[in-house]
Amino acid sequence: MKQFSTYILLFFCFLTVTSSFAQIDKQKELEEKRQAILKEIKQINSLLFKTRKEEKSVLSQVEDLNQRITVSENLIRVTNQQANLLTRNINENINKISALREELKVMKADYAAMIQKSYKSKNQQSRVMFLLSSESFLQAYKRVQYMKQYAAFRKKQGEGIKAKTEELQQLNANLIDQKKQKQKLIAENEQAKRKLTEEKKNQQALMATLKKDEGKFVSQIRDKQKEADAIDRQIEAIIRAAIEEANRIAREKAAAEAKAKGTTTVAISTKNEITKPAKSEEFSLTAEDKALAASFTNNKGKLPWPVEKGMVTKSFGTHRHPQFPNITTNNSGVEIATSDNSAVRSIFEGQVLSIQMIKGANKVVIIQHGDYLSVYSNLATVSVKKGDKVSTKQTIGTVAKSATEGRTLLKFYIYKNKTKINPADWIYRM
Repeated sequence: MKQFSTYILLFFCFLTVTSSFAQIDKQKELEEKRQAILKEIKQINSLLFKTRKEEKSVLSQVEDLNQRITVSENLIRVTNQQANLLTRNINENINKISALREELKVMKADYAAMIQKSYKSKNQQSRVMFLLSSESFLQAYKRVQYMKQYAAFRKKQGEGIKAKTEELQQLNANLIDQKKQKQKLIAENEQAKRKLTEEKKNQQALMATLKKDEGKFVSQIRDKQKEADAIDRQIEAIIRAAIEEANRIAREKAAAEAKAKGTTTVAISTKNEITKPAKSEEFSLTAEDKALAASFTNNKGKLPWPVEKGMVTKSFGTHRHPQFPNITTNNSGVEIATSDNSAVRSIFEGQVLSIQMIKGANKVVIIQHGDYLSVYSNLATVSVKKGDKVSTKQTIGTVAKSATEGRTLLKFYIYKNKTKINPADWIYRM
């Protein structure tokens, strides 16, 4: 029964330790989230609010404000979670301190009784008489051993009290730190709430402006979507033509090689030969192209951003407009706000397939990575030419600034052959 009780005690100790580690891990995870959100707020302020409001359209102002409000609400939520977790930690610490104090009180009482008993028999004469009064040598030997064990036990009791005292002091210190940390988080949360209230007031004022001229702004949104769709169609036409040209060249090369060998059948491929005929909507790939495409695939979710510093302002896919729910917008890529004159970088090694000037998109660079394509739209300058081999993170140009929106925006796409895919699935933490 005693052994069973010991197992139960050890089990609860294990649960307590496991719970403590879990809470430490959770607190660390929440702090990492909070720091990431603070970094995002800093980026928003730097990239979206660095210009005067009169330089932007009302729609752009509302979109930017929505970004900051959403992130601020996330910050408040995460900070609340941290404060709540700290409250639980503090309450646990208080209970531990209370239990330790009771344990220390009992240990001190036992130790005091032991010291008092020891004091009464501490003189040497008492010890000698205790030994001489033994009835046999064996009894005297046992009494010597008893006195040694008693002294060792008394020492152990003293060390135990010292250890418990130090543990209590450490718990108190931790409690003070946790309370300070909690107060700091609460103060930061209150400040964030005040800022959020101001942001929402500004948002309401801008929304009133939008509602007042709803027809005009709805027309602007639709016109902007039509312009984006037209740019997408031009990019898709460029890709389609590039696939057709690449496949035509591949067919001509294969035919020439077959003719040189005196046969109409294409031989088994070598390193740079076409391995199989491609569909009309897919690139004909050499073995080298296939290896590059496989490497691109293996880096899914790990590819670098096309700009060193930036944030996504519009994500991939179809979305209901936040201000006008009856309108849906579609984005074939992602829009990334960045700093003025930011360098644009290739996300992976490859070859420059095309450089075009497109109305509404400035300069557009398309880079081929096997049967994958990365497209960089709205470039002010381009520092590569068609056919150039590029490496990962190599600068290919600079981002243009929109005169109407007051933002420096890169429109970025990823395609597999002619199929557009979500860049956020491929770029690290996009």
